[in-house]
Order: sequence, then C-alpha cells, then structure tokens
Amino acid sequence: MEDLTPVWELDSIFPGGSASAELEAWLNRLAKDTGDLQKIATGPGNTEQWRQLIDAVQDIAARLRQAAAFVFCLNAQDVNDDRARLLNGRLQQLEASLNSMMAVLDEKMLEVNDADWRRLLETPELAPVAFSLDERRTNACEKMAAEQETLANDLAVDGYHGWSNQYNLIAGRITIPWMREGRKLALSVGQAFNIFADPDPAARVAMAEKWEQAWSREAELCASVLNHLSGFRLNLYRHRGWDDILKEPLANNRMSAETLQVMWDAVEKNKDIFVNYLERKKKLLGLEKLSWFDLDAPLGELNQKYTYAQACRFVVENLATVIPKMADFCDGAFQKRWVEAEDRPGKRAGAFCSGFPVSRESRVFMTFAGSPRNILTLAHEMGHAYHHHVLFDLPFLAQRYPMNVAETASTFAEMAVADAAVEKAATREEKIALLDGKVRSSVSFFMDIHARFLFETAFYERRRRGPVGVDELNRLMIEAQQKAYRNSLDNYHAHLWCSKLHFYLTRVPFYNFPYTFGYLFSTGIYALARETGTGFEERYINLLRDTGRMRVEDLAARHLGVDLTGPAFWQQAVDMAAADAREYLRLTE
Repeated sequence: MEDLTPVWELDSIFPGGSASAELEAWLNRLAKDTGDLQKIATGPGNTEQWRQLIDAVQDIAARLRQAAAFVFCLNAQDVNDDRARLLNGRLQQLEASLNSMMAVLDEKMLEVNDADWRRLLETPELAPVAFSLDERRTNACEKMAAEQETLANDLAVDGYHGWSNQYNLIAGRITIPWMREGRKLALSVGQAFNIFADPDPAARVAMAEKWEQAWSREAELCASVLNHLSGFRLNLYRHRGWDDILKEPLANNRMSAETLQVMWDAVEKNKDIFVNYLERKKKLLGLEKLSWFDLDAPLGELNQKYTYAQACRFVVENLATVIPKMADFCDGAFQKRWVEAEDRPGKRAGAFCSGFPVSRESRVFMTFAGSPRNILTLAHEMGHAYHHHVLFDLPFLAQRYPMNVAETASTFAEMAVADAAVEKAATREEKIALLDGKVRSSVSFFMDIHARFLFETAFYERRRRGPVGVDELNRLMIEAQQKAYRNSLDNYHAHLWCSKLHFYLTRVPFYNFPYTFGYLFSTGIYALARETGTGFEERYINLLRDTGRMRVEDLAARHLGVDLTGPAFWQQAVDMAAADAREYLRLTE
C-alpha cells in the first residue's frame, strides 16, 4: 500500500472532468427521457403500465444520481471550477423536472383505491419496491396538489437550492493565511480546520482567531443565505399545512418523534461522565481554559503524523478483525483510487462519500493531514462506501436509505477501527491516546451534534417571526452550545452556524440528529457483533440491505430485537460509550 495515491480517479465515470463530452451527452439524454416520462406518467392503469412506469422512474433517477454524484465530486475537489458550478445548476433543473413528474405520479397513486393499491404492490413486479411506493403514496396525502408541488419544485431551483449554491460560493472563496515551516500559505477552510487537531496549543489559538475572523467577515452574507433558505422552507411547510418543523426531517429519516425524544433523553441523562472527561482533558493538556478549538487536540504518543498509505493500511487491518468482507472491499477501493484525500488548497471543507449507482462505485472525499482523527474520518467514509456496495444490486428505490441509518454504517466502521486500535495498544500512553479519540467522538455526537440540533430548533422557531441577524444567530449558537456542553467549556464557537455546511443543505433539513442516532444505533450493533463473533457478518450485511426497505423502528425490531421507542436500547448504547470515558479517567488519574 505504500505507493497509494491520495487523489481520486474520476475519468472512468466521465472522462474529461467538467468539460466531459460524455457527461454532456448523458445530461442531454436525461433531459429527453425525463420529458418523455412526464408524458406517460399521466395515465398508468394496469399492472404492466405501472411496472413500466416505475422501471423508467428508477432508471432515470439512477442516471440522474450518477451525474449528480460526479458533479458534486468536481465541485468539491476544486471550488473554483466554474463549469462544474454551472453543471450543478443544470442538474438541479433536471431534478426539479423529475420531482415535478413524481408529483404527478403521486397524485395518480392517490387515485387508486386502497384495496387495488395493496393488490398492485403484491405483484412480483412491484413487490421489491413496495415499501418505497407505499411511502410516497402516504406522504403525498400531506402535500399540496400536483400543480402546486410542481410550481414549488420549479421555483426551488433558484429560490431554494440556489441559496445553498450561494453558500458554497462563499465558503469556497475563503482562504486563511498561515505560516508553515517559514512559508506563507493560503489554506482552504478544510485545510484550516485540520489545524485544530494540532498538538501545539499556540497553533490552535492562532487558527481559532484567524478562523473566527474569516467567518465573521462573511457572516452577513451567510446570515442572508440562511434566512432566505429557511424562509423558503417555512413558507413551503405553511402551504402544505405543516406546523412542526421536524415533520419533514423525521419523515425523511423514517423515524418517530417518540424515538427521537427517547434518544435525546438518554444522551442528556448521561452527560456527567463526559463533562468529567472534558475537565480531565483540560488538566492533561495543561490549559487554564478549555475552548471549542481544543476539543480535537491529541494526547499521548499518537501525536505523530501518519502517511495516507499508513492510514489505509490501518483501516484495512482493523476492519478485518470485525467485518472481513468490508476490509477486502476497502483494500480494493484504495487500490482503485476511490479516495480524494490530498491536502491542498482549493478543496471544499469536510468529508463525504458519493455513490454511483449505474457504475456501482463510490468515491470518498476528505482532506488528510496525518492525524489519528483523519484515520477515523477515512474509516467513517469507507463505511458509507461499503453500505453502497451491498445495496447496488437492489432496485434503485430500495437503495434509498435515510440519513440516520446511513450514519449507522459509517460510524460502525469508525468504531470498529477505533476499538481494534485500542485493543492493540502496546503501551499505557498509546491506549490513553486512542481512548481519547474514541471519547472525543462521543463528545462530538452527544454535545456538538446536540448543540446543532438545539440551535436549529431555536432558530426556526425564531425565524417564523422574521429574519434573524448575525448577533442573534451568534447568541442562539452560543446558548445552544452552553446547554449541550453543560457549560463545561470556557469558550464557544459563535460562528458555528456560519461555518457548518450542514445548516445550508436544502435536501437534508436538520442534518444533525441522524449522526447521533447512527452513532448510538451502530454502538448497539457493534455490541451485538462482539457477542456474536464470526457469525455476525452476514447478519450485518442483511441489516444494511434492509435500510432502504423499512422504518428504523422496524429495522431494529427485525434485526436486533429491540424497541427504539423505549429507553433500554439507548441507555445500553450510551453505557458503552460511557465505559470508554470511565476507562480513560481511570488511566489518567
């Protein structure tokens, strides 16, 4: 693995990047086929007509996803690629056309009486996607008429998704000046954020100051974007008759409000041990104050840097102890250059995994700077890729899993790698450093993600009364962090609402609680894996394959035998995370 290249290969999907002639032909064909589909969607009657229509819908949706994933990768690898930005606009128009056609289809579904609908879903042709179709029909009952939904989809291209694109422009143009080994650098936000994992406190302090300055300069623009985006969403909800801001995110995640509340109750009830961890970390770091930018500071002998090749080997070797098939998959993906990890300017911030359903491949994006946290991020995103891998042979509609179980696969991989590393630790110091990484993840899911959830909930309630200014956004953000962290930090990230991409994603409202759900759900799954041993792998794969075919409560009941609406499962999962924190505190006494 020593010769692995940290730059992904995209030409096998569409050669030529944003200037690809093959991509151009692909998009033109999509536009034609989508237009043709709109003509036949108006009159399905018998079973065969429904089958043909659903097959055509899945084919177009898969091809649209293939192109969208490619363009998303182009925009991420080079935020200054103007052609890629324009391609993104074309894709949004195609998506709007498909959504408008689907609104017509939804209306046709509602015209079928319940008895005939049940018989239709039981046919061999439609049974494999029965859950998805029935879900669409149920959701259609709570939306506007097809003509209104079509209008909303068309207006959303520029009036909703356009604001998300605007945020990407703002974030993409930010550069942060930095000195490294006597050289003046202009870091992207992705590169800059990695400095918060630097063992040197002076470096973290300096970057925090530059980070806040950079985002404060863009705060007015970000506030404008957030207000317009949220205003569009709230107005759409109002016209649909939706009062609850969580109605769409809960439906998207196929979970109940009861499950969400019980999950957060378990988290809130068990925060004391993690507050103790933060106090201990402050002491071990030799700091008088513990600030938000110290949370990723490493401890112990893992301060050394890893090469990308070493990180890949680390992931493969440690996954092999739990899910050998996933380890083999990751090894192959690394060899085929499915990962963009190069530390260079011009890249967007963050990390992601994009699936390509037509070619049955994935691509992973991150900025690798050699930290242990980067290794866990790599494992996390490869978990997403493996999830795609085990689903690609299913009908496209059956592959569409919600975000909360998407994070289950990724956090399971991250946990497996982290846990295996702890067990292999050669020294007490190494074990402490590795445990610190695991507990930091728990703090992220239980406190940072909780803060984002609390902020977004408060923001939308306030936004109903009108636009929210920068000062108030800062205040809401700080108050949310204070509550989520139990006032255990001495300094909070006022501009987190500004720098966090998730608040600006139009297709995924409330992109926060799915992470915590996924973390705790995967914790429960991982506990079962350790109990079951070698026989668990196939069981795990079967669970992943059902993630697009049932609600999460049903998924848990079928594959784990647990009730997600009760506290027992969530308490058990939190207890596992708390055990790491207690062991950390014991070793660092």
